[in-house]
Amino acid sequence: MVRVIISLMAILLSFHSYALTKVTASVDKNPVITNESLVLTITADDDIDRNALDTSALLSDFIVGRTSVSSQTSMVNFNTTRTTTWNTVLIPRQTGELIIPSFDIDGVKSQAIKINVLAAEKSVASNQQDLFITAQVSSTELFVQQQITLTVKLHFAAELKRGSLTEPTLEGANILQIGKDKESENIINGKRYRIIERIYAISPQKSGDVILKSPIFSGEIMMPSTRRSNFLSFADTKPVSVVGDDIALTVKAIPAQVTGAWLPSELLALHQEWQPQADQFKVGEPITRTVTLTAAGLSEEQLPEITMQVPKGLKVYPDQAELHTGLNNERLVSQKVINFAIVASQAGEYQLPAITIPWWNTVTNKAEITKIAAQTITVLPNADIAPVATPQPPNTNIEHTSTPAVIEKVVIQQNNFLQWLFLGLWLLTLFAWFISAKRSSLSDKTNNKSNEKVNPPYLTLLAACKQNNGEQALANLLPWAQTRATNNEALTTLDSLHEHFNSTVLSNAIIELQQSYYGKNPSQWSGKNLMHAIQEINKQGNSGATSAQFNLNP
Repeated sequence: MVRVIISLMAILLSFHSYALTKVTASVDKNPVITNESLVLTITADDDIDRNALDTSALLSDFIVGRTSVSSQTSMVNFNTTRTTTWNTVLIPRQTGELIIPSFDIDGVKSQAIKINVLAAEKSVASNQQDLFITAQVSSTELFVQQQITLTVKLHFAAELKRGSLTEPTLEGANILQIGKDKESENIINGKRYRIIERIYAISPQKSGDVILKSPIFSGEIMMPSTRRSNFLSFADTKPVSVVGDDIALTVKAIPAQVTGAWLPSELLALHQEWQPQADQFKVGEPITRTVTLTAAGLSEEQLPEITMQVPKGLKVYPDQAELHTGLNNERLVSQKVINFAIVASQAGEYQLPAITIPWWNTVTNKAEITKIAAQTITVLPNADIAPVATPQPPNTNIEHTSTPAVIEKVVIQQNNFLQWLFLGLWLLTLFAWFISAKRSSLSDKTNNKSNEKVNPPYLTLLAACKQNNGEQALANLLPWAQTRATNNEALTTLDSLHEHFNSTVLSNAIIELQQSYYGKNPSQWSGKNLMHAIQEINKQGNSGATSAQFNLNP
């Protein structure tokens, strides 16, 4: 029991008597190649707070990477030893002789270390480095908001356990990765490297001379183990970091002569296609005009809106634009594709205005205009749409075979008789109008009900809506509308229906029907909305007639 107490006291005394006495600093390599990492190790002979090491003094000459901290305690023959170790990955910012300063930990300082940084010549770097980054831009001179591509390649000959690659940085710029990483292999100066390639689109938002900073890779590589090989041994790892060369860019301001939208591009083009492919079209048949805008060096968001103006007699229904981005010869290419469905309501020739887009040519440094020239299309009458009959004046030509003398005699003899005849006819007409007025109320009411019951276009249109038959509905819209027309009003086009009925519900239902058949992506049509619209219009028509009857005959 006494021995146990003595042992415990000795242990406690050894803990209290131990204190920090020494701090050492070392690096894993010296000299080092620029853009290559080295590991700085700081060791203190005591259990120290993990945050006791301040590495801010290194930031002026080095890129400071990840810092790992470990503590170890051991006791041999009642002799306790403790150590705290910091491992920090550093990347030199420049060539020449650099100084790792002394570190003060709890009043104990480490020694300073001189580091020789060598220039990364290609031949030397390829022979000595197991890990390096190359970075290349498509252009070092560009305009504000013009896009360039940055291609970053990570080369490594050692086996990677883990790692991550940061994004490049440029103050006041939009940076976006394009596509996915590509992997390949290559032999450089006799050493085989695996290569991971990543491409970025970069668009500066302010002018001036700027520095594009390359990405930084940080990770761990597998190291050859010095231990005896057996099934219980574990491979050693080493933290590494590497950075590519910074790239100087010259960003030019927007030229003073530019007005309106600013579209800096190497190439900007407009293209159109027609469906069906014909010079002449028919009334009521859909025409699809596809307009494609292609731009090099612009993002999808920078592409302008494409609008299409049409003259009276044409209706245009634009689809939602489709956007695409890709690479062509290491150049970023964006596209906007939009479809316009055009429906003609009248036959004739129509002049379509030109579609113009002003832009700035970054190759010639000149303002240019890309356009689709104005063109004329011919719309022919459609035999499937019945023309409205134009009332003809009665034929008043009377062929006379009598001689002038006979005619004069007949006129003289019948002159008095015709005067009395016209008077009698006028009185008879007044009497007939009086009888008709008395019966008008009952007749109009009966006719309205009868028309609703036996109106074939209305019933056929209802059946087409119930069966979701869009083609049948389109064929019966105009005949049904004619039954609702008043004062011999001509309703021969779908546009005239919008104006005549002035019904938002009907107009939306007709547009929905046209889009389902004439749009770029035809879809299954449901006749529920159109059926509801025409039923409401029929009800409004009947109630309107009744109201007029009561107003005229209180």
